[in-house]
Amino acid sequence: MERNPQTLLNNIFGYDKFRPLQQEIIDRTLAGNDSFVLMPTGGGKSMCFQIPALCFDGITIVVSPLISLMKDQVQALQSNGIKADFFNSSISPQEENDVIARATKGEIKLLYLSPEKLISVSNTWLKNLNIKLVAIDEAHCVSMWGHDFRPEYTQLKVFRNSFPEVPFMALTATADKSARADIEEQLGLKNSKLFVSSFDRKNLSIEVRGQVPKKKKLQEIGRFVERKKNESGIIYCLSRKNTEEVADYLKEDGHSVAFYHAGMNPEERERVQTEFIHDDTKIIVATIAFGMGIDKSNVRWVIHYNLPKNLEGYYQEIGRAGRDGLPSETRLYYNMRDFVLYSQFADDGANSTMQKDKLSRMLQFAEAKSCRRKILLSYFGEHLTNGCGNCDVCDNPPKDFDGTLLAQKALSGIVRMKEKEGITMLINVLRGSNNAEVNAAGYFQLKTYGVGKDISFFDWRDYIIQLANQGLIEIMYSEGSALKVSPIGWKVLKGAQSIKLTLPITAKEKNRRKPKVVKMTDEGEVNTDLFTELKKLRYSISREENVPAYIIFNDKSLKAMASDLPVTENQFLAISGVGMNKMERYGEEFMAVIRKFKTV
Repeated sequence: MERNPQTLLNNIFGYDKFRPLQQEIIDRTLAGNDSFVLMPTGGGKSMCFQIPALCFDGITIVVSPLISLMKDQVQALQSNGIKADFFNSSISPQEENDVIARATKGEIKLLYLSPEKLISVSNTWLKNLNIKLVAIDEAHCVSMWGHDFRPEYTQLKVFRNSFPEVPFMALTATADKSARADIEEQLGLKNSKLFVSSFDRKNLSIEVRGQVPKKKKLQEIGRFVERKKNESGIIYCLSRKNTEEVADYLKEDGHSVAFYHAGMNPEERERVQTEFIHDDTKIIVATIAFGMGIDKSNVRWVIHYNLPKNLEGYYQEIGRAGRDGLPSETRLYYNMRDFVLYSQFADDGANSTMQKDKLSRMLQFAEAKSCRRKILLSYFGEHLTNGCGNCDVCDNPPKDFDGTLLAQKALSGIVRMKEKEGITMLINVLRGSNNAEVNAAGYFQLKTYGVGKDISFFDWRDYIIQLANQGLIEIMYSEGSALKVSPIGWKVLKGAQSIKLTLPITAKEKNRRKPKVVKMTDEGEVNTDLFTELKKLRYSISREENVPAYIIFNDKSLKAMASDLPVTENQFLAISGVGMNKMERYGEEFMAVIRKFKTV
């Protein structure tokens, strides 16, 4: 097999160029070094280990916690002519023996295993394989500071230590600064390099709606879905009851919809998920467990019926829309009841304080009055200079004022308290509060004590959240939610940069803003009738082969076909996402449909 990464990218996967950082990660892996890859959902993580796997002589082990995702990725690899398989609890003993035999003979290039299975077989047949790379997907599951901690992941360090010469790659879409160092430590990565890709998914529009009554919320969702007729979407709900209520409401309006939650038996859940993946069901109303293992590229919208528990989860869930890069919409509904319920859940769980702090951060995002994409990106350590122009706040900007002096007071307070206190203590010091905690710490002696006594507690809280949302302050959850001044914050504190803040507004004022208009990107002149026919052909082939439609070709590839009208092999291979194997398998059928439209 060809060993050049660029050639493999072009011939196997059908793409002309690597996305940012992919080439560097691949080169580092081929040199035998560990890497930690932090990329957003849909950002191209899989290619970082799939290309090296094809370059190496032996086998690549991929650890994934999700059976459905393993199946999805293996089908996608097989559709490109790559020898891949999975080994998990969903296969029979006979199928297990078959996988073991082929892996032992060197007939599998990528083998996907759940962490439980990996640990159980690590000292038997697995240690006899010619392992050249180990990729650990959803690596945030190893960290207590992550939003989806799974104890079985903590055993992977032992496995790592038993293969000291093999490069390991940890991959995740969601890890804040507290979680990143923990992940490297827990997995035993050696001299690894952290690669942080841009989290800016420009094709996703972001909208937030607060304090909307239930009846009105259902009506709004109904109108939204009507606008999106025949497009795939996901609605996330807090409770099982909500999923069924919303699904029933949309079903009565004639929509193709199903609900999904943990109260259903496994067979039902599997059926619902399969029908959604195969485009037989257009809309899924689900609790947050749904979608973790779905690589479906043509989800066009995501709605959160309730406030999510944290920004990591929210970002990952909206990231399930628009994975093909085409314009997609996201909408979040929230009210204080959601916040109170989640706070109660957190009281009964592990890491209660951290979970509640992250929940508060989620509420701050929902209540924000500055560009939402800026807030999300700053949470993951990335900073936008200007507003995104594709969120509800940018579309209806609130009135702002020069907040530099106010920011300097807050930042100075943080620094004078040696960056070890949280929001409440900072506000109490700025307002000159005479409470026991302030006095015990001696903070009444600071120069910043009382410099903001003319501003109410709640307005100070609002302004400090704005500073965090704009990336001037970092909240370190691993240090009791202590506030730290970021590099941008230091510039403002030293007078090298000014900032704008907005006056606090009520939820009622927020919901009076103009409705969001989604900006569509240029996709060329797409023949919509041809696009519809190509989708029909794709659906037909996917039914014959019993694979999801997007594994044949994604929507972006079909739109390129409906725009460029390729009718020769070279023209067809020039379409993004068309490799040699797919050209040989499907090219003639798709070109036949295109030729009909060209001759009309």
